[in-house]
Amino acid sequence: MGNTLMTTDFSFPGQESVYRGKVREVYRLNDGLLVMIATDRLSAFDVVMPKGIPYKGQILNQIATKMMADTQDIVPNWLIGSPDPNVAIGHACEPFRVEMVIRGYLSGHAAREYRAGRRQLCGVSMPEGMIENDAFPEPIITPATKAEEGNHDEDISREEIIRRELVSEADYKVLERYTKALFERGSQIAASRGLILVDTKYEFGKTRDGKIVLIDEIHTPDSSRYFYADGYEERQKQQEPQKQLSKEFVRQWLISNGFQGLEGQVVPEMSDAYIQTVSERYIELYENITGEDFVKADLTDMTGRIAKNVSRFLAELK
Repeated sequence: MGNTLMTTDFSFPGQESVYRGKVREVYRLNDGLLVMIATDRLSAFDVVMPKGIPYKGQILNQIATKMMADTQDIVPNWLIGSPDPNVAIGHACEPFRVEMVIRGYLSGHAAREYRAGRRQLCGVSMPEGMIENDAFPEPIITPATKAEEGNHDEDISREEIIRRELVSEADYKVLERYTKALFERGSQIAASRGLILVDTKYEFGKTRDGKIVLIDEIHTPDSSRYFYADGYEERQKQQEPQKQLSKEFVRQWLISNGFQGLEGQVVPEMSDAYIQTVSERYIELYENITGEDFVKADLTDMTGRIAKNVSRFLAELK
């Protein structure tokens, strides 16, 4: 496959530390800034796949930065700018230790729990008589603990979050309000492009002055699930799988090849041809959700390009 960005090792002016997540690498600078680099790594079931996906980091970063711009009137966010296709720069925040997952439909993890006979998810009731991909009467919030590196995210209830003091009750109410507002706006944006925003997750942090802001990514294929609106009702009536744009197709491929991230399981080999189809699906989602043609960045020297663009941007901020 073509060149992919799997890891970075930059030394930016004023750099204090580096955090390497499953997909993003975050450089903390001494002036209260973060440089977040979206790599081409692919994570599923909280496991990073051995091979990267061409253009994936660029796609995630560009969708996230565009969506932050499209929602900043309803929820403040950490972003200052995006000087490179793979890079976002913003204010350093103290992240909350939970992810705010919101689901409009019985899909993915919720559907797997439902098939197993469970009718509660994170302390929230799911109605009887639903079939996979049905809409909930209203969106439900099903938080997850933010995993430390190497561990799995875990479902958790609102009550448990507050009891364990992961988030104060006052702050949690703000997170809930912001989550609902973002999902409503995201659903409107998706509908305008012929898509259904099925479920997604948001992450929040606090700035130095105590302001709660949206951080990380928003409405990307790694954090969200989309269906095509055209034909949705008919497919539900026929109980056929929905045509979707999300990372779920990767999860289903892994499941069909005997991998769900469980102990002792081995990640199946992804051929170059399959990786190419994954890259094409990511590009398809980008173009559908943004309504814009995807412009492929130059891959010949990604680290050199990123270093140059970030250094220039930081110099201009001073």
